Amino acid sequence: MRKIIPVIMCGGAGTRVWPASRESMPKQFIALLGDRSTFQNTLLRLNAEAFDAPVIVTNHDYRFLVQEQMEEIGAKGQIVLEPERRDSAAAVAIACEIAAARAPDALVAVFAADHVVQKVEAFRALCIKAGEAAALGHIVTLGITPTGPATGYGYIRPGAIAVAESGVAKVEAFVEKPDAETAERYIAQGYLWNSGNFFFRADVMRGELAAFEPEIAAAAAEAFASARTDLGFLALDKAAFGKAPKTSIDYAVMERTSHAAVIPADIGWSDVGNWQAVWELSDKDDHGNAIRGHGVVVDGENCYVRADDTLTAVLGVKDVIVVTTDDAVLVVGAQYGDRVKNLVDELKRRKRKEAREHRRVYRPWGYYQSIDSGERHQVKRIVVKPGHKLSLQKHHHRAEHWIVVCGAAEVTRDAETVMVHENESIYLPIGSVHRLVNPGKIDLELIEVQTGSYLGEDDIVRIEDVYHRA
Repeated sequence: MRKIIPVIMCGGAGTRVWPASRESMPKQFIALLGDRSTFQNTLLRLNAEAFDAPVIVTNHDYRFLVQEQMEEIGAKGQIVLEPERRDSAAAVAIACEIAAARAPDALVAVFAADHVVQKVEAFRALCIKAGEAAALGHIVTLGITPTGPATGYGYIRPGAIAVAESGVAKVEAFVEKPDAETAERYIAQGYLWNSGNFFFRADVMRGELAAFEPEIAAAAAEAFASARTDLGFLALDKAAFGKAPKTSIDYAVMERTSHAAVIPADIGWSDVGNWQAVWELSDKDDHGNAIRGHGVVVDGENCYVRADDTLTAVLGVKDVIVVTTDDAVLVVGAQYGDRVKNLVDELKRRKRKEAREHRRVYRPWGYYQSIDSGERHQVKRIVVKPGHKLSLQKHHHRAEHWIVVCGAAEVTRDAETVMVHENESIYLPIGSVHRLVNPGKIDLELIEVQTGSYLGEDDIVRIEDVYHRA
């Protein structure tokens, strides 16, 4: 069988596992379980003989995160940038265009970046079978063998066997997330969970999109044809891509096509949709408590405690989730896990910045982290990766004082360029044109003290930028 082109969808926000996951650092990039992110584990899962190099579909905000996490594990692939979020149907249409440019009947598999698969070899074996069925013209999804009457997943009713050798069956129906009683009935009747993973030939899926959603098909074709390469990323044309209606691939194609097929999959799968799912997948003590980081549970049962930096002690409770970050604490009854998204929506309504971003904000050159702030001052820790540089810039409302604590900084300040070493500092007056560069071999760490009448990030006038943000 020819190799499968894996396409990884990597643009979601993951609000149900707030406060660890936020728009600036969503769950697919976080080590929710183990030492690697779910995105990295997805890449490693697809590093097998059956697969070609992956295509990662993400957006401009996450492009450098994707690139950095790929570099950390030595993964190679093509990174495609959506100019705006248009849901999964448009992303699948783009995947078809990319694959068809290689071969019209290329085999494609679409995966989410934030799913967990515990039985990796079983997953790979099923992918081969699904690919063989896709080569025959079927659009195949992995139907997860249920472990219980879950109400958080859509279900699939399998029909007659379509490919006898592999167990691939026709799909009789896709059904919405059920209530508990209906879920019990579905399991008794042999229904499967809808994983959202799809295998297809590029020409077959292109044909179905053209038939059912011609606007999406046309927008994807135009956006890909007009795409440009930017710093090694493939940036889709914004005007063309914006013409695609927002809809999922389930609604656009899978619920309407006659080619839909399913293969039962017992692979230890989870979409890690909420903190309860994280608890279920975590190692537990004799009382059912799962603890990550600086957590302590005394006289508690079936608790999940995550505390990356701050000691978090839980006493005398059960079925409770506690997540502590450096700027937010979540305490939620396990049965309310799916409602964390509603909580985040309320925080956004109240314009709480904690709903969207962490104190640590990642940039292509490294990151900065807020330490303290007041009406006329702000203190940040800045880390610049070796060989990277910030934009040449100026500010209208603030002055800055930089104190180097590790490494060496090459600082441009108006007409001069100076080296600032550990335990040295430099002052940047309001309006001065400046740039920070790390010319060394180790991370540059410094403390930045800002003072002025306005300290927002939008008081940055970029004059020149190697990351094309000017």
